[in-house]
Amino acid sequence: QVQLVESGGGLVQPGGSLRLSCAASGSFVSIRNMGWYRQVSGKERELVTSMTNGGSTNYADSVKGRFTISRDNAKNTVYLQMNSLIPEDTAVYYCNAEIRNYFSEFVNYWGKGTLVTVSS
Repeated sequence: QVQLVESGGGLVQPGGSLRLSCAASGSFVSIRNMGWYRQVSGKERELVTSMTNGGSTNYADSVKGRFTISRDNAKNTVYLQMNSLIPEDTAVYYCNAEIRNYFSEFVNYWGKGTLVTVSS
């Protein structure tokens, strides 16, 4: 009984910025990893960035220096600050969380996605 809800997507001009949010709710023990993926129609879903509960991060080469991931563990929320956006960033962005349930299992959950469009 876990739900991830994203928000913050929209239309932005090249060079602009957006901030995405994703909040986890429901019944679970803890969240180990949280991150963001994106997908363009007809292409594979790709990892954008992720963060462990302890704060370790990784980024796709295409977004390094432009995107920043952060977490508020008390709120079970992950954020994605996107700066210097380019048209190639246009995609549906999905929140992802690796969640430990009461049976000590780690289960991967996905949000429904939020559309980011970078265009003039």
